[in-house]
Amino acid sequence: MASREFLKILQFARMGDVSAQQNLASAYLTGEFKAPIQPANALIWLEKSYFSVKNQILGQFSSSSIEISQLDDSAPEILSVLQQISMVPLGRTLNSPAFSFGWESFWKLAKLNVDASYVAQWQLAELLLDPNKKDLQSELNAWLSKQKGNSGGDFSSLQKKAKEFLLNLANTETPFTNCAKELLIKLQPKDEALSSLWNAWLLEKNEAALIQAAELGLTIAKLTLGLRLGQFTEKVSTEENVDEPGGKSNASLKKAAYWLELAAKDGDRDAWFALGEIYRRPQFSGYSASESDRCFDRAADLGHAQAQFRRGANSWRKREKNEEKVRGLQASYWIWQAHQQGVPEAKDLLSKILLSCPDPKKNDWHELAQFSDKAINHHVEHKLEQEWVLLCHRLIIANQFNLSKAELLLCDISQLQHEHCVVVDIRYELPKILPRLIQIDTTQQRRSLLAAGKVFAGSEVEQEGNLRQRRYRFDRVTKWLKTTFTHELTVS
Repeated sequence: MASREFLKILQFARMGDVSAQQNLASAYLTGEFKAPIQPANALIWLEKSYFSVKNQILGQFSSSSIEISQLDDSAPEILSVLQQISMVPLGRTLNSPAFSFGWESFWKLAKLNVDASYVAQWQLAELLLDPNKKDLQSELNAWLSKQKGNSGGDFSSLQKKAKEFLLNLANTETPFTNCAKELLIKLQPKDEALSSLWNAWLLEKNEAALIQAAELGLTIAKLTLGLRLGQFTEKVSTEENVDEPGGKSNASLKKAAYWLELAAKDGDRDAWFALGEIYRRPQFSGYSASESDRCFDRAADLGHAQAQFRRGANSWRKREKNEEKVRGLQASYWIWQAHQQGVPEAKDLLSKILLSCPDPKKNDWHELAQFSDKAINHHVEHKLEQEWVLLCHRLIIANQFNLSKAELLLCDISQLQHEHCVVVDIRYELPKILPRLIQIDTTQQRRSLLAAGKVFAGSEVEQEGNLRQRRYRFDRVTKWLKTTFTHELTVS
């Protein structure tokens, strides 16, 4: 059963409150406020929010000749809604009433030059091209055939556009680069001859068929042959002499490196990792620690879990020598990535680098953060000045990440969030206070950062004043919060 907070948001959303509509959509996507996870409902409320925002902007123009369809979707207010729409799993909304709106919105966003366009491009590419989604693609094709002129083209032409998106993602450093490369490998041509050769290897262990499949360009065959020659898989019988007990000869390792390099060029992360291992073997004539590290780093970039952990652990060991603005940030990122993929050693090492404070009730500023949340939700009613709203957001962030008072007042909110943690660095004002890295553990922490980031993005840098002014405002705001909301909190 949904919570009272959810029902309250639903009530405001039905009254046309744009912020409530967006919060309601977010709840349907994340399950926050005990809401059921329903992407189709999220898309419906985002559609309402999108047109509400466009109508608000239209109302600001004095000229009546401008139509809602002519408004630029790159306007910040509209773009913000489109970015939220990109988080909806489009394939799961295919049979919903709002799918047509979502489909058109994804194509609009995919063509814009913003970070969120990568999300839209990946979702469209996966939906239209992934071989594992044939049934969904058939349904989509049937839906497109019923549309009249507003679908953007027939299914095959849309697949060509999606292939362009996929190639762009594979050749650009984005969070979807690795996924795009893996999907491209899946989409390699699989003619009957190549399939039969690969099946002969899988079923009969026919090594001649494996070699032929590799020569014909099948990435997985190149990888498998390279791993066998490098003795990464089961022991391979060979007439070649082994230079060292338990190791392969230099000639065999050269052949292994040759095939693995070909697979690596296709974007195979396992091939890059195996190459890193080969360059570390003393019996290999091309032994090179630097080249080995380059291969491991490339494998990490492509999402190889062990390579990511190795890269992070190496960076942490060399943290004194690394020229980083915030020591340990790079190491924590790679170890966090490995932890996300289930590498057991990553959890312990990550806990040494990142602080964790997932329970706001146990952190400092909890009561004031609750009051601040109420004040922000009713800031129009209380006629709060912008500086007071900014400080309320600071109190909420401080509670979520257990900041000190100095960190609360001085941290740069717009620069706090990284993908896996927040970086609290106030050395510009207090040089002796070392930066802190704090892990982002909960959805609420991310939501708090997102909400605060939107507010601070629209404010001037000098608006909050110097440290003395901020301290004075802090005393005034906290006193007002306690006076205004203490009785209300006790009653509820």
